[in-house]
Amino acid sequence: MPKLKSCNKDFFKTWSPEMAYVLGFFAADGYLAVNTRGGQFWCFQIKDKELLEKIKDVLGSNHAIGIRTSKLSQNPLYRLQIGSIEMCSDLRKLGFTQNKTTRLVFPQIPAQFLPDFVRGYFDGDGNVWSGIAHKNRNQPSTIIQTCFTSCSKSFLEKLHIEIERETGNKGAIHPIKGKACYRLQYSTQPSLKLYDFMYNGAVGGIFLKRKKIVFEKFICSRSSTG
Repeated sequence: MPKLKSCNKDFFKTWSPEMAYVLGFFAADGYLAVNTRGGQFWCFQIKDKELLEKIKDVLGSNHAIGIRTSKLSQNPLYRLQIGSIEMCSDLRKLGFTQNKTTRLVFPQIPAQFLPDFVRGYFDGDGNVWSGIAHKNRNQPSTIIQTCFTSCSKSFLEKLHIEIERETGNKGAIHPIKGKACYRLQYSTQPSLKLYDFMYNGAVGGIFLKRKKIVFEKFICSRSSTG
């Protein structure tokens, strides 16, 4: 007899650090779908299986994680799909719609859960880079830069406002050349403040390790040279 699929269907009804993180990640890398028979699903399809396992765990889900391979990519994609009219309705109440790419809106988030939401969105549609700047100068410097991307400029503008309100960080929003999307970018000092903002309360919480490691290596390198 097949195992009945289950999940905490009240997950998006009450704010918590885990709910805020998953919601932020959904804003970046999730989507709503309705099939031809009227079934409603919300889904993730990403490269990081370990992160998807963590999300599945906080959801109290026993759904199987599927795997998809493509001739165009050496990296498989992992998929978690949860069918629930109730959960899809809750996501819509929070402001999410089908085909949300260009219509993404920033939800109303209690201030104490904003770091978790931002970290979730960053793990989905953010990036951090560290390297040498001004290589041709006598004293080249190591820098770190952080960015968030979205096809919804209004979403990034609201994200920018919220981050500035909480951290004092001033970033800059630029269109990405050749693409119908935008980038919110932060330089070194704002990036370090952003690291504190996103991760200080995340001990034992959910985060994508490889992005956090970039920050930590940069911080360690500065400490060792300072």
